[in-house]
Amino acid sequence: MEKIVLKAVKREVTGKQVKALRRAGQLPAVIYGRHVEPISISLEAHATGLVFARLTSSTLVTIDVEGQEYAALVREKQRDFIKGNLTHIDFLALDLSETIRTKVRLTFTGVSSAVKDYSAVLVHRMEAFEVECLPVDLPERINVDISSIKEIGNNIRVSDISLPENVTVLDDADDIVIIATLAKEEAPEEGAAAVAGAEVAAPAISVERGKKEEEAPAKK
Repeated sequence: MEKIVLKAVKREVTGKQVKALRRAGQLPAVIYGRHVEPISISLEAHATGLVFARLTSSTLVTIDVEGQEYAALVREKQRDFIKGNLTHIDFLALDLSETIRTKVRLTFTGVSSAVKDYSAVLVHRMEAFEVECLPVDLPERINVDISSIKEIGNNIRVSDISLPENVTVLDDADDIVIIATLAKEEAPEEGAAAVAGAEVAAPAISVERGKKEEEAPAKK
């Protein structure tokens, strides 16, 4: 797995005064965790935005704070409502020797014969798995091959999906992940994604919020 490093410096400026940092091209952030006291930091906004464009919500990142490295996951992202650019990030620092529980998004790949030959609708009942593993084993995504769905009524359950080594799924093995239905017989459940294609984008695990003037790390 590629090691993704974000360079940061400690900052004293907090609250509404961080507007000046943003105008200077800096992105305010905070690191906190079970074994880490909250650390206010700032990152180079443009470079950080480029890195975030290719990350998933379960990507492990390394934050280099003036030579001290912290392995972390993104806990919360705040964005400007108008411009859409990042305005603040909360990072959750991890102990690489301790297992964690988090959600990993599902990525649907392949072509379903049920869609191709019978005009079926694929109803996505799950878009992420809750998993347990060491931080270094955390996958960025879990692939689900839908080519096994060949007829109306075929489905894929949690137990049908191969997981990366050293990763344990905590969801019920019998839960249905995706099922082929006729559009006229069953509408998608609320919150489910019904598509005829191969892949859908799952929601990020980290929280996206609009810009806040006052900043505070989420409480653990």
